[in-house]
Amino acid sequence: MAVESDLAPPLSPPVPGRGPGNLSDRLTSVLRHDLPASIVVFLVALPLSLGIALASGAPVLAGLIAAVIGGIVAGTLGGSVLQVSGPAAGLTVVVAESIDKFGWKVTGFIVVAAGVLQIIFGLSRIARAALAVAPVVVHAMLAGIGVTIALQQVHVLLGGSSHSSAWNNITELPGQLMSLHGGDALVGAVVIAVMLGWKYAPEKIRVVPGPLVAVFVGTVLSMVLPTEVERIVLEGSLFDAIGLPEIPDGGWSAVALMVLTIALIASVESLLSAVAVDKMHNGRRTNFDRELIGQGSANVLSGLLGGLPVTGVIVRSATNVQAGARSRASAIMHGVWVLLFSVALTAVVQQIPKAALAGLLIVIGIQLVKLAHIKLARRTGDLLVYSATILGVVFLNLLEGVLIGLLLAFGLLLWRVVKVAITAKPIPQSQRWMVTIDGSCTFLALPKLSAELAKVPAGADVTVEMTVDFLDHAAFEAIEEWVRQQEHGGGSVEFVEIGTARMADALTGPPARGFGRAVWDEILGPWRHEDKHPNPLAAGVAAFHRSHAHVVRPHLDGLAHQQDPHSFFLTCSDSRIVPNVITNSGPGDLFTVRNVGNLVPETGDASVEAALVFALEELNVRSVVVCGHSSCGAMKALYSGADAGPGIGPWLAHAHPSLDRFRAGHPVAEAARAAGYGEVDQLSMVNVALQLETLHRHPAVRRAVAERGVRVSGLFFDIGSARVVEVTIDGLAHIDDVDERPVPELV
Repeated sequence: MAVESDLAPPLSPPVPGRGPGNLSDRLTSVLRHDLPASIVVFLVALPLSLGIALASGAPVLAGLIAAVIGGIVAGTLGGSVLQVSGPAAGLTVVVAESIDKFGWKVTGFIVVAAGVLQIIFGLSRIARAALAVAPVVVHAMLAGIGVTIALQQVHVLLGGSSHSSAWNNITELPGQLMSLHGGDALVGAVVIAVMLGWKYAPEKIRVVPGPLVAVFVGTVLSMVLPTEVERIVLEGSLFDAIGLPEIPDGGWSAVALMVLTIALIASVESLLSAVAVDKMHNGRRTNFDRELIGQGSANVLSGLLGGLPVTGVIVRSATNVQAGARSRASAIMHGVWVLLFSVALTAVVQQIPKAALAGLLIVIGIQLVKLAHIKLARRTGDLLVYSATILGVVFLNLLEGVLIGLLLAFGLLLWRVVKVAITAKPIPQSQRWMVTIDGSCTFLALPKLSAELAKVPAGADVTVEMTVDFLDHAAFEAIEEWVRQQEHGGGSVEFVEIGTARMADALTGPPARGFGRAVWDEILGPWRHEDKHPNPLAAGVAAFHRSHAHVVRPHLDGLAHQQDPHSFFLTCSDSRIVPNVITNSGPGDLFTVRNVGNLVPETGDASVEAALVFALEELNVRSVVVCGHSSCGAMKALYSGADAGPGIGPWLAHAHPSLDRFRAGHPVAEAARAAGYGEVDQLSMVNVALQLETLHRHPAVRRAVAERGVRVSGLFFDIGSARVVEVTIDGLAHIDDVDERPVPELV
């Protein structure tokens, strides 16, 4: 038995995220796919790691240390095969705050502790709980981080230094503009222009990562400018930057809060990035618990060696997938390339202007504010949560901003959950009143409930339609008291309970939220349950009167003296076929004829003939439909050739042409076979096609098609999958969604 694992990948064609079968094939795949992808990711990660370290106020080489460890350690131990980890812009603000409050060495200790906490999260198997954070809060958090980074780095781009708060960065900006350094500003502006314009470059040129090109152009420009520009300063080599963290000498509550903040943000960002990466390929899905263990291990080592916090980074991960990576070897090798560069080419790093990295970070920060996320928040009614979160992150701090967003999101959720729509109004052309209660009916709804019920005149006859999924005792008692008063005044109250929470159950135990399946069971009737009703038809009629008669009554009232169906619908007598359900139609829409095998005999059946002519010439239907189905008993008998008996045999003789055409290799049978249907179902489809041919030869049908454009079509209902396929005279066709509503934007 083949066991799927990283060490023994499955014996299947290689796809992204899934390795080939044997060692030789795996090595070939690594050299062909993962090696080139790792180089591309390395070229993207290098300038980003330097820029994030600079923006955090950490030693520049700390960004490279984190990139090396993120690639090698998280790439090896993580649960996402194609995710690439390293220092991320999402933690820049938090790290900068930690360094400002505790110093760089203590921040290293905080990173180690956050990593340990992540490992505990992973071992506790609670990784998926991090995904329970409202997406609008995550989107706004990233946008707030982006705005904060942009406000900080615009000062660096202009030749100055960033300030401690977003408010100071805003208020000091006019003064910075008055004293800008021309060389730095020009280099930063060129980098921004290259970054923004790179997506318009020819596709062959865009193979080279935009961030690398932008920083390279900015560096070359700084070397030819007649003025000086401020450059990156490295204090020694990468190995010189390695240093153990320091244990705090006090303020443990603040340290613990910072540890929790970094651990939570790093975990959520990594898991959300992994989810996004999973959507980009068809290979092995992420093991979220293992991913947190891998991320935590990387952070422990990064903090011990003097690196920045590590998270999964969507920019690098998306680049990895798009570059054709097939396994975790790409992420690991990208870390190796960063290590080799950091050791051998530190002199090159010191030629990079700070303004070039500032321009790079400004673009990255702006890109974190996504217009699609703002539009989505507006469409879903979450714009207040989005706005409050982003303002909190920018002007307070990241943790407080996120907490504000989560509290608002929870409050909005609570309001939506307990929200109930209640109306009371007279029924037109009737002496009755209609009271509708829709939603969760709790004590919070009592003011609105009492106000609406007070509109009903005393002694009036009332229908109360309750589509309620939760009913507490307070609301039940209020309704019961109103009913008592109404009946005392001579009126009557009829309850129509469509929802899952029922008045009769309100006092049998604690209130509980019902489930939608109960509604479907109520619609289908008592025969769905094991306790068969002795008179199921009577029970069904009673349920109809109780729950749905009032809903269809207004529609049926308009059909009381005439019908206007749009389709003549011929289908099998099989009890499993419910025409109005599979066509989503209602009373008065279908003129239905049923017989064994859904046959249209050319001679010998006056019933089908009379119904067809009446539908076409008296009712003026606009379409004629023949519908077959899977596991048809008539087709099974026809296919097997068994004696169907004196009652059915003569009738099935009308279907013998269908059997002959099936055996001769009808194109509909070929199409059905290719789609995976069995032979009896293939015969059923061929039978539908032949009934269509018969209909097209019918004089009344030909006349209706020519004069009124009547459409003749065939359907096949696959009972097991509850799917309907269109059958034509010579093939099959999928019935696509013809709804013209706009498709929601994917973000």
